[in-house]
Parts: sequence; C-alpha cells; structure tokens
Amino acid sequence: MPVAFRLRPATQADGAFLADMVVEAANWRPEGARPRHEVLSYPEHSRYVAGWMRPGDAGFVAVDAQDAPIGAAWYRMLPRTDPGFGYVGTGVPELIIGVRPIWRAHGVGRALLQRLCEHARAEGFGRLSLSVERGNFARTLYRSEGFAVTAAGVGRDTMVKRLR
Repeated sequence: MPVAFRLRPATQADGAFLADMVVEAANWRPEGARPRHEVLSYPEHSRYVAGWMRPGDAGFVAVDAQDAPIGAAWYRMLPRTDPGFGYVGTGVPELIIGVRPIWRAHGVGRALLQRLCEHARAEGFGRLSLSVERGNFARTLYRSEGFAVTAAGVGRDTMVKRLR
C-alpha cells in the first residue's frame, strides 16, 4: 500500500516545525532523546532555525494526506565565524533534515533530500554539505544519494554532494 505524502516549499510560518525537526535529527537515537527545550537551548542546534526564513534559506516540508507536516529538509548559509556541524566553506549551504519517527523508512527523507538537491542546483550551488553522527542510519541514505565523507570529526562526519 503506497504511503501518501507530498512536498511543498517551506515558508516563514514553518519555523517552529523546522525546530521540531532539528530536535528529531538530534534525537536520532531513541535511548538518548533529549527534551525539545534542551536541544534548542544549544547554539549548535538553534543556529539551524534561528531567524528562519532569512535570505539564502530554502527548504521543503513533507505533509501527510491531512496536510500535517511529517518531515522537512532545508539548507542555510552559515558564516565561517559561526559554522555549523557540516560547514565546509563559504558559499556551500548546509543541509538539515528531520522526519517524524513514524514516517521514517517510507521514502519521505529521500524525497525531501532529492527535491532540496534539485532546488540547490537550480539556484546555482555547486555543492551541499551536511553532518551526520556515526551510527546514524541516515548515512546509508546520504551515500545512496551521492554524498561522500569529506571530513571526519569526533563521532561525526561531514558529507558533501557535488551538484554539477
């Protein structure tokens, strides 16, 4: 039975949902889940949604048959002076993705990732970067979509996809 969802562009009104998806991404290990307020109190997480939607931000939200948001993928340009986990250089947007647990392994993340990469390419970007913790099942998705490890950190890797 096909799972019904569709993608729509993210808007400024999606900021709170994107924050929820930052929390989902940070809490990918069920046994290590931290409360929303705790995750978002750290600048290393809040930088991905603070002031959403500013110039250069772009993203997509997956919604179910009732138009309830179930996942999102977006990118943002972070400065060299305040880099994100997956920062690789000026002019390379960093991608963030999160999917509600009940919707994982249903193609939502892949659809979001593909649509965001298409959008970034159309906007003229040559690469997209992301950071993923070792052991996170999403690594398999990223590799299958053309992302490659470019830098290894403590417990996490930076991955980059060439768009052109």
